[in-house]
Amino acid sequence: MPAAASVAAHAAAALLGAALALALLPREFLLPEAGRPWMPVGDAAQHIVAQRYFLRDPAWHWPPLLAPHLGTAEGGTNIAFADGIPLLALLLKAIAAWLPAGFHGIGLWYGLAFVAQPVAAVWCLRGSGERRLVPALGVALAAASMPAWLNRYGHAALTGHFFLLVALGLYLRLARRQGAAPWAAAAAVAVAALLAHPYLAAMVLALLGAVPLTWLLRRDAAAAGTALAGSGAATAAVLLVMAAFGYLGATGEGGYGQFAMNLLAPVWPHRSGLLAGLVAAEVDATGHGGWEGYNWLGAGLLGGLAAAGLLRPRAVAATLRRHGGLALVLLGLTLLAVSHRVGLGPAVLLDLGAVPAVLEQFRASGRFFWPVAYALLIGTAAVLARHPRRGLGAALVLAMGLAQFADAAPLRAALRDWAATRPAWTLHAPALRALFARHERLTLLPSWPCIARGAERDYAQTLEALALASETALPVSTMYVARWRGAPPACRDDERAAAPLAPGELRLILPGAVARLLPLVPGAAERCVAVGEAVACAAPPAGP
Repeated sequence: MPAAASVAAHAAAALLGAALALALLPREFLLPEAGRPWMPVGDAAQHIVAQRYFLRDPAWHWPPLLAPHLGTAEGGTNIAFADGIPLLALLLKAIAAWLPAGFHGIGLWYGLAFVAQPVAAVWCLRGSGERRLVPALGVALAAASMPAWLNRYGHAALTGHFFLLVALGLYLRLARRQGAAPWAAAAAVAVAALLAHPYLAAMVLALLGAVPLTWLLRRDAAAAGTALAGSGAATAAVLLVMAAFGYLGATGEGGYGQFAMNLLAPVWPHRSGLLAGLVAAEVDATGHGGWEGYNWLGAGLLGGLAAAGLLRPRAVAATLRRHGGLALVLLGLTLLAVSHRVGLGPAVLLDLGAVPAVLEQFRASGRFFWPVAYALLIGTAAVLARHPRRGLGAALVLAMGLAQFADAAPLRAALRDWAATRPAWTLHAPALRALFARHERLTLLPSWPCIARGAERDYAQTLEALALASETALPVSTMYVARWRGAPPACRDDERAAAPLAPGELRLILPGAVARLLPLVPGAAERCVAVGEAVACAAPPAGP
């Protein structure tokens, strides 16, 4: 009977996730092909480009995530630095020969995340000891409706919140009984999270690090020592993969504190379906919009927290005492999310000035509240489900899930509309596809380091050109990356524009750079033609 109940709970969660994926994500989004009359946009375009170049290259390189034909002028691109979801890309590359032309797994990742999210929540809740079907359904509905998760639809890799639920479930099991097998699983989950996105790996390691703290606070030194060794091994596994796959030494733009979580964010009902109209925008004190710090907990979860506090205050206090190490880690993650620039509503209450350089790696610090939200969800569900009147407890968890699901309706609608968006190419896509097919490599101007901050049109059209080139993985000179190793890429557009055109080279100057760079191209009058608003230049074909 317990095995049957487990199968039923996880199957119901999987069906929920699959139904949501099929309802919200069009088929051509999940299973894309090249040559479409519309373009990908924003962060999704960056991820698509990275995966396509990686999948179309039949060779394997070192480090394993290198796409040498993408950003050739910079020595190729590690797709981890372009958020190409290496975990999925590595699996797809093994079967790349059987995939459709221009296929990428970005849309597929969304579908997988929709299925995995509620399943992971059910597995996590079972780690607390609650194994009945009705509470499982409630927590699956709530997890599939977490606002901070649904709101990440523009950034594929960061929809992997199921890793956080799995890590939390591992914590619950390891805080009860340890062994080599669960710690090996914990290390594997941490590495997999790294290969989805480094932020997720950092959060997973933080949750695993709560295990030795909890055992230490329970005054069990032997268990704390075992847990410390286990969490240390998981951390070592992540560092080893980082070294082997080229992550170490990477830096980004920095800006810790700019994209922090506002203190009001967890209770700020922006995009709430049940509290619609109370607020008109995200809460922000830093001047950066508040999107990265968006952490509305949802009306269902907030209602569940209130019910747990009112109906079972002693159980809440006992849970906090029993999981003291986790509580401390979650407090630390909350402080990290809030950052050194503490915002309350539109005002910065506290600015502590300069921070250690290591924190600059966590520019979008507001994300670090995600594990806190999931711990609140699972903890609330477990406390409510154990109400002395067991039927009432199960009903309360189901009601929490249903309320959370209803509250997330605007977020699901926004995701559905985004996935169905079909923006037309602003560049002359048919002509560029024909040109790309006749040339061996592409020099794209402006290159990424030369685009001025705030030049949104140049940014968008560079990604657009890269997306077109990625359909056939034409070797291209530049690529946008979120991080890089060593010194930031330098701007050398004048030098590249003025260089002699090489045989097989296509030099594409996008509209925003034509006036400045076209006069530098040798023989531009004879070798360059307009392609819409852009200009394409090439050497004359070789003679017979």
